[in-house]
Amino acid sequence: LLSLGTGTTSEFDKTYTAEETAKWGALQWMLVIQQMTEAASSYMTDYYLSTVFQDLHSQNNYLRVQENALTGTTTKADDASEANMELLAQVGENLLKKPVSKDNPETYEEALKRFAKLLSDRKKLRANKASY
Repeated sequence: LLSLGTGTTSEFDKTYTAEETAKWGALQWMLVIQQMTEAASSYMTDYYLSTVFQDLHSQNNYLRVQENALTGTTTKADDASEANMELLAQVGENLLKKPVSKDNPETYEEALKRFAKLLSDRKKLRANKASY
């Protein structure tokens, strides 16, 4: 299973003072809660799938690819400007060089190549079985 994320921001690393949040209206609180819920849902889905694949001793058959520190215009899903597309391409290039996790030093580039080979080998195996 190859799970491709759309990316997240490190926005929740930001802290707010009691004075700032005291000025928030209901809409601001709803937006913050919605963002937190969406982030938690994505994290929980990844955690659940990762755990299931580990329990089945198939952890090499699951890969989640997602940048978790988007900033600026790269966080805007509706910005299809040439400049933003170039920024997103650079984010992707940088992500390929990052390790998959703290526990797995394999880079995303290495993991994706391994995954592509695994899928190719399985397709060839199915094709060979079908020809008999």
